[in-house]
Amino acid sequence: MKLFKDEPYGTTKLFFLSSAVWFVIGTLAGFIDATHLAAPELLGDIPWIVFGRIRPMHTNLVIFGFVGSALLGTAHYLVPTLVHTPLYSERLGKASLWIWNVAVIAGTATLSMAYSQGREYAEWIWPVDMAVLTALAMMFYNLLQTVVRRKEKILYVSTWYVFGGLVFTFFIYFFGNAVWNPGTGAITGMPDAILAWFYGHGVVGLFLTPLAVASAYYIIPIVSRSPLYSHTLSLVGFWTILMIYTHIGTHHLLQTPAPTWLKVIAISGSLGMLIPVATVLVNLWLTMRGRLGYLHADIGGKFIFAGLVWYLLTCIQGPLQSLPVVQRVTHLNNWVIAHAHLGVLGFSGTIALGSMYFILPRITGHSLYSRRLADVQYWLVLIGMAGFFTVLTAAGLIQGNGWLNGEVVYRLLPQIHVYMLLRVSIGILIVGAACIGLYNIVMTLRGERSVTETP
Repeated sequence: MKLFKDEPYGTTKLFFLSSAVWFVIGTLAGFIDATHLAAPELLGDIPWIVFGRIRPMHTNLVIFGFVGSALLGTAHYLVPTLVHTPLYSERLGKASLWIWNVAVIAGTATLSMAYSQGREYAEWIWPVDMAVLTALAMMFYNLLQTVVRRKEKILYVSTWYVFGGLVFTFFIYFFGNAVWNPGTGAITGMPDAILAWFYGHGVVGLFLTPLAVASAYYIIPIVSRSPLYSHTLSLVGFWTILMIYTHIGTHHLLQTPAPTWLKVIAISGSLGMLIPVATVLVNLWLTMRGRLGYLHADIGGKFIFAGLVWYLLTCIQGPLQSLPVVQRVTHLNNWVIAHAHLGVLGFSGTIALGSMYFILPRITGHSLYSRRLADVQYWLVLIGMAGFFTVLTAAGLIQGNGWLNGEVVYRLLPQIHVYMLLRVSIGILIVGAACIGLYNIVMTLRGERSVTETP
């Protein structure tokens, strides 16, 4: 079957194509989502796109469909390349790809029909959860067998991050979705809230982050034409993120009756996250110091550099907003939405795009269809992300300060309406970027070359 054809880098190519498709669909869902907030009655009362359904469709499409697929495709290129051994089984890789895509399709369709577990980032129902876990297990086995057969004795840090991400993602997904309770996907009471945010925070920090950092550690030295500054420092970052990130989710629950000792651990761990983040950013900065010209001459490196800047901002903001005195203003409002966009689209999403543009020429044997289109997409994503962050942060501060001063919700809604209109307008840039990226990637995979490009 062509769907499972054994061809070099076939799994990576299909993951990249899937990511580009899901980027378009996910951003369209987000645009509808934003439209509801700006003009609630504009689209009427269409059941399958009401806000309560389209919002989890958007978040899951972006996390698992767009960013997740791109980074998993990158992992299927990085590991064989770094160990100088072909992927153990392209057929197994493609099987895991199709199961992953079926899970995203089924999860989106069932959410549109109001089948949901009702837990943030864990809304997909039990059969979809099992498909995700099956795909992750298959990917882990395939990459593990590749490493077992390796010709390179030393495992570069990107390989460590890939396997760390796959293992931790499997277990946080298993426990976070309470798969032993198929009917609800949850347990009860306060323990369920703690479990939910163990997963909710971990899906970004232990799924997207390790895979994005793995990509940056591989691509930045190549593009900069400079060896990694410190392999030892990279492993310090790897082990500290795995030790610290697992227990900080409770900082989302400071206003709840969660145990005080757990809140203290979560806040302390959140501040401690500055250690692994600093090791990654310092290590990569010292690697590319004085070589930014090389970096920005490569479209993949250009995207990844931007993603690392967003990573810095994300991980300065994250620990600070875990402090109770800050959360009094920032929690449960659009500030948090700004932070989520910063982490998923700004950091890991931008690195995912850069990874695809860096790897595609190497696995297709020819250059990108259009560097100019990739540059346009870069600026649309950069401006759109900066706009999202600015607008949503401002709206969140208005809400937070208003509630702190005793204002009621209906008094604040008119004050933030203009920000919701700006949010929709900025969303057009991101949807446009997604469409451009899909066209560019499809044409590149087909082997086409834009007639407007300089040979």
